Amino acid sequence: MKITYPLVLAQHEPPQVPNQSGTDVPAGGDTIEGVNGGAGTLPPQGEGTPQQGPGPLGGFLPIILILGVFMLFMMGGQRKEKKKRAAMIAGLKKGDKVQTVGGILGTVVELRDAEIVLKVDENANTRIKFGRSAIQSVVSERTEQE
Repeated sequence: MKITYPLVLAQHEPPQVPNQSGTDVPAGGDTIEGVNGGAGTLPPQGEGTPQQGPGPLGGFLPIILILGVFMLFMMGGQRKEKKKRAAMIAGLKKGDKVQTVGGILGTVVELRDAEIVLKVDENANTRIKFGRSAIQSVVSERTEQE
């Protein structure tokens, strides 16, 4: 069995070439010789409209979509945490026991617009001013009444 594959480069219509039986066969066609010597033809390879690969964004589109969805989930979680923290800071009252970002535990003594005064030592009556953003969490509410 003999199979030949001629090299065909971007041709719209291959030229017609007569074969042994006298009929015209496309030049790009492959000839197959059977066991008993009969010759047949296969359709030419690469004929028709050339297939184009994906466009410049075609390969990156799934990656871009996955990153976009990931970013939306991340930003949604951050927004939720921000709202929760803002509600916690807005809900502070005198007597709440809080922890600052630096780890200092104290009791809220006074609330001002941008500051909070914490009492950090009972015996020495030590008070420290902090910005509202320095409060990390409320440990317990109203453990001591003043």
